[in-house]
Amino acid sequence: MIHDKPAGGIYCQQPNLLTAELAQEREKPYKLKSVQSIQQASPMLSLEYLFCHIDDFCQNFEPKWQAQLLSHGLQGHQRSRRLSLSEIMTLLVAFHSSHYRNFKHFYQDHVCRYWTQEFPGLVSYGRFVEWMPSTLVPLCAYLKSCFGQCTGISFVDSSKIAVCHNRRISQHRVFKDLAQRGKTSVDWFYGFKLHLVVNEFGKLLNFQLTPGNVDDRQPIRDLLSSIFGKVFADKGYVSAALAQELLESLGIEFFAKPRRNMKNKLMRLHDKLLSRQRSIIETILDQLKNISQIEHSRHRSPVNFCVNLLCGLIAYCHQPKKPSLDLDWLLPRSP
Repeated sequence: MIHDKPAGGIYCQQPNLLTAELAQEREKPYKLKSVQSIQQASPMLSLEYLFCHIDDFCQNFEPKWQAQLLSHGLQGHQRSRRLSLSEIMTLLVAFHSSHYRNFKHFYQDHVCRYWTQEFPGLVSYGRFVEWMPSTLVPLCAYLKSCFGQCTGISFVDSSKIAVCHNRRISQHRVFKDLAQRGKTSVDWFYGFKLHLVVNEFGKLLNFQLTPGNVDDRQPIRDLLSSIFGKVFADKGYVSAALAQELLESLGIEFFAKPRRNMKNKLMRLHDKLLSRQRSIIETILDQLKNISQIEHSRHRSPVNFCVNLLCGLIAYCHQPKKPSLDLDWLLPRSP
């Protein structure tokens, strides 16, 4: 259970105003005791809200999941844990909204020092890492519950998730036979591609992870299976056959930016203006990489790589302020 703490403080002073009293305060370690202090440094909602939201989901999901495993004979003997599933998931998601760039430093230097009252059953870092793979299936289901609703206007794009530097591709072993070489408009990479679909409010609608050598147009049918209305993409998705298929099978109007060597195609002014707003999904991908930290080259397990990716997407879903478009100027005014 999580309890609020009294607000702590950060001690700082001007060099020319240093007194004996302030000098003693300056020697004190950095203090960050309250959840409110975390909120000021992070765009995420409070830790208490995050835990309650995840715990409510786990209370409904975990019994059904265990019953499903038991019915298929996959449920073996499990040792009791000092941390519940919801507490483990909360810590994993909270890391992706913090200023820490390394989970080990976050767990040892922050969680074990300042969150001992919120999580009284904390274990060693090594034991916690052993528990991380067990959260993969619950995280997948929880992310699905965090998706937004389709509004009829969607944007799709992909981005590379490199797992190592290009100079170390021949030496890489963690993702052997899983990751592949791919090429972006900038350079070659070794890893995966993250395909995203978002609405105009910046909310995630669907995602898919593929090897780096997969064409952007290949997973588009599965990505848009539950989408309706209009979908806008960049020139990597140009295909007249694909647009015709989506229109006939799913009733989706698919608009891809034409290449330079292609002839101009007549479009409604409304659709042309919307196609110029594709930068919203590029902004979301940039935030996922630089704020939610879904991409780094320190992975030692494919399962923990997936856990890291899912937690980064969940942290973005809980972000209060997301990139969004104001489309009131496009809507017809009522008389």
